[in-house]
Amino acid sequence: MNREQDNLQQLGRKTEYKSDYAPEVLETFENRHKDNDYWVQFNCPEFTSLCPITGQPDFAEIKIMYLPAERMVESKSLKLYLFSFRNHGDFHEDCVNTIMKDLVKLMQPKYIEVTGIFTPRGGISIYPYANYGQPGTKYEEMAQERLLNRQMI
Repeated sequence: MNREQDNLQQLGRKTEYKSDYAPEVLETFENRHKDNDYWVQFNCPEFTSLCPITGQPDFAEIKIMYLPAERMVESKSLKLYLFSFRNHGDFHEDCVNTIMKDLVKLMQPKYIEVTGIFTPRGGISIYPYANYGQPGTKYEEMAQERLLNRQMI
């Protein structure tokens, strides 16, 4: 991978952590295997956000799985993006949907799904799931099928 060719700013540099939600840190690089359908999965077991009502921290594992198209998300920028939720107040469902929509906007994947496995607070766990498939393609059908037949954790 050529950092300059792909215009990557975060990779190989000193890490600067944003103090609030920062989608601008996300970066992409060219998918060098566009002719293949293949899965890319990221697990962020230390995701933290804040309850928008109480300000208390919420902890989760965020799982992101996608089929890349032209562009792929660079992993360090994704880490910085996910860490930027640390001081951000949003409900669990909002975090998962925001992450998915930001990644769709960033790289226009063929298909993507994001799951949040939030630790219990007040005796209840919440596991939101969101997915997307490119409209008018088999991936849109795949998204509908996976959503309707989703096996929850």
